Amino acid sequence: MSTTAEPLGTLEVALAHAARFIEREPALALAQAEEILKVIPDQANAFAIKGLALGRLGQGEAAIEALRRAVHFKPQLPDAWRALGDHYTALEMKEAADAAYAESIRHSTRDPHLMRAAAALCENQIPIAEDLLREHLKRHPTDVAAIRMLAEVAARLGRYPDAENLLARCLELAPGFAAARNNYAMVLHRQNKPEQALAQLERLLAEDPRNPSYRNLKAAVLGRIGEYTASIEQYQNVLADYPQQAKVWMSMGHALKTAGRNAESIEAYLRCIAIAPQLGEAYWSLANLKTFRFTPGQIATMHAQVARVDLGEEDRFHFEFSLGKALEDGAEYAESFTHYAEGNRLRRAMIHYDADETSAHVERSRRLFTREFFAERAGFGCMAADPVFVVGLPRSGSTLIEQILASHTQVEGTMELPDIAMLARVVGNRTTRGPGEAYPRSLAKYSAEELRELGERYIAQTRIQRKTDRPTFIDKMPNNFAHVGFIHLMLPNAKIVDARRHPLGCCFSGFKQHFARGQNFTYDLNDIGRYYRDYVELMKHFDTVLPGRVHRVFYENMVEDTEAEVRRLLAYCGLPFEEGVLRFHENQRAVRTASSEQVRQPIFRDAVDQWRHYEPFLGPLKEALGEVASAYPATP
Repeated sequence: MSTTAEPLGTLEVALAHAARFIEREPALALAQAEEILKVIPDQANAFAIKGLALGRLGQGEAAIEALRRAVHFKPQLPDAWRALGDHYTALEMKEAADAAYAESIRHSTRDPHLMRAAAALCENQIPIAEDLLREHLKRHPTDVAAIRMLAEVAARLGRYPDAENLLARCLELAPGFAAARNNYAMVLHRQNKPEQALAQLERLLAEDPRNPSYRNLKAAVLGRIGEYTASIEQYQNVLADYPQQAKVWMSMGHALKTAGRNAESIEAYLRCIAIAPQLGEAYWSLANLKTFRFTPGQIATMHAQVARVDLGEEDRFHFEFSLGKALEDGAEYAESFTHYAEGNRLRRAMIHYDADETSAHVERSRRLFTREFFAERAGFGCMAADPVFVVGLPRSGSTLIEQILASHTQVEGTMELPDIAMLARVVGNRTTRGPGEAYPRSLAKYSAEELRELGERYIAQTRIQRKTDRPTFIDKMPNNFAHVGFIHLMLPNAKIVDARRHPLGCCFSGFKQHFARGQNFTYDLNDIGRYYRDYVELMKHFDTVLPGRVHRVFYENMVEDTEAEVRRLLAYCGLPFEEGVLRFHENQRAVRTASSEQVRQPIFRDAVDQWRHYEPFLGPLKEALGEVASAYPATP
């Protein structure tokens, strides 16, 4: 671009002229940046302007390339780093996004204390960064850049309530601080506060409607609250800007699967694989449909991938689980088990789970929740009868129960809601005991009014999941069996249904399932056997101290005599029988669990005895279960 028309004819003037057009006329900014680059091919600021303009024009992949070149030639470009972080966030590249945002912070300040803290953040030296920031904030308590950085430290440590409070303070001081508001929306989302997160995102998108990070986060939040059509539309918009980004295709596949658009979800997963054949999670996403069958060519590709020495551990365990499923479908059970076992071994090494902690929780619950304890608190809590809690273990038939109930005209299905576990953490934090010992003992200190408030809080914060005016809704979170006593205290009129399946069938089904998050007890046969045994022990206790409070559905009975079991279930829930509930597979509602495609088919007996093909390999599981396995369906 000729700069002779400019007053000084300088590069700085040309760059400033181009930069002025980024917001309102990005095509013109792009053209001027490219003219500068023709003359000076390594001009970092021109690449930054080019990248920012391309982002505005919806050319995400080209924008990333330009921004990468900008910071390569000149790392001291905070806006370029921030924009890169936004793009990486949209592409679900969390580590790259964190690094880019940290570099943006690092180069945004001239304060030596903040520069050292930012450098520590970039190098993931979290304790050093925290100490430097706390010391700085003692002297400068209203420094919003430092407050945001400390919130980043808290978020990386998983201390989301602390991060939320810090970011709220940051925005109180500087309402126009968009980067802090974006962090605030993310922290709210991670704490299952979708309404508040959406409010922040709407403010951000009003100012910057094409920002890829905001749009991708909005798609995720919409999916969390069951707005799948809107969520899919958001992913489609992101993919229009990033058509070659595999992980966004995979996220869209997940949303399509949940919405029951099976053929489209398969197409999205296959598109993902075509772009990134090494992405093991995409293959597992296909396997996890349960109804998809891999071709011999796809199985050969998976074998070739696991043979690679440079394959990452996360991709590797996803491929192992996928091969386990593919070979199971081909009745090659011994080889299938080998792959399931290897996938579990790899995953178990990456997570924390202590079976003794679960057993200790069960023992604390048995000691606290006596007949006398509940009798003294009769009439406590919120009297709402809206929820039906479906508890048990994953892969126990709980999704089938949910689908049957959700086919009733008075009942609405939602999804696996995390609200009970979150409220339990609130209760556990109200004590000076160590975190592992606080809950459920701290419930002993709660008054009738406080328990009523907790019940009302639960009803209020789950309201966003309810899309109809049906009087009853389902909260199907299997792990909530650990909170039956808490549920009874704060919602004494809620229904509680225990979904139970043969311990060997249930536990092995969990062992061969890779869960997107949580369920850390499923990746070792001994762990899952002990977990099932603890679950049976705790539910037996509640049967004793609250007789008749929990309704139990045995999966095998539901398969054998569906109508009789359904009638019993509806009677317990106080609902009249309707023929439509027996046609549950015709219900087109969204289902967000591993059984989503299976419950869209009539009941088949096949799954009941599928575990028997693997019985020769289940010795450690049988040993961990002990008498629970041989006594089933009775409890020892």
